Amino acid sequence: MTQRRRKKNQWDDHYTRKAKKEKFTARSVYKLQEIQEKYHVIQSGSKVLDLGCSPGSWLQYTAKLVGRKGQVVGIDKKPVTLNLPPYVRVIQGDIFLLDASLDASGDASGETSLGSNYHVVLSDMAPATTGNKIVDSARSLDLCEAALATAQRVLKPGGSFVCKIFQGGDFKAFSDAVRRCFKRHKIFKPQSSRKASKEIYIIGIGKLQEAPCQDTANGQA
Repeated sequence: MTQRRRKKNQWDDHYTRKAKKEKFTARSVYKLQEIQEKYHVIQSGSKVLDLGCSPGSWLQYTAKLVGRKGQVVGIDKKPVTLNLPPYVRVIQGDIFLLDASLDASGDASGETSLGSNYHVVLSDMAPATTGNKIVDSARSLDLCEAALATAQRVLKPGGSFVCKIFQGGDFKAFSDAVRRCFKRHKIFKPQSSRKASKEIYIIGIGKLQEAPCQDTANGQA
C-alpha cells in the first residue's frame, strides 16, 4: 500500500495541488502565468494560437486574459474535453501536417481553419520522452521548428511567440533563429518548472515584418 501511494503521488507538489484548487486542468498553467507576469505577451482582446494545447490549462488561462473580445484557437493531436468559453476553439490535428490550406482564413472547412493575424503564438509542445537526452532534445527541436514556422505564417507583425524547448546541442541554433525573427528575444526558466526538467522557454516579442528564421537545424539564415 505504501509503495502504491508513493508511486501515485510522486509528481504531486505545491503547483499540482494549487492547480486542482484553482480548477486548472494541469500545473503547467503556472509556467505561462509566470511568463505573462514578466513579459505581458497576452493582452485583453488578443487573438492567440496555442500549439499542443491538451489537456487545456493554457487555454483556460489565456481565455481569462483575452476576455470576450479576444479569440483563442488551440490545436493538439489529443482531444480537449474541457468546457471552454465560446471564443475558444480547439482543433484536433497534427502540427506537422499544418500547411497553407489549413492556415488560410478562407479555408472552406471553416472549423479546421487556423486563420491568421494572431497577436500571440504559444507552444508548450513536448515529445514523448525516451530517456535518451540526445533523442529527446532532437524531437523537441523538431516540434519547436514546426512551431516557429507556424508563427512565421500566422503572426501579425509585432506579434509574440512563446516556445518550450528541451536544452540540447541545437538549442543555440534555434534560439538564434527566434532572435532573428523578433525585435526582442528572451530565455526564461519558470520557477514552476520541475527542478529535474531540461525544459526552458524562448520568447520572441515584436515579430519583424520579414526575417530569415529558418533553417535552424543546419544553422542557416
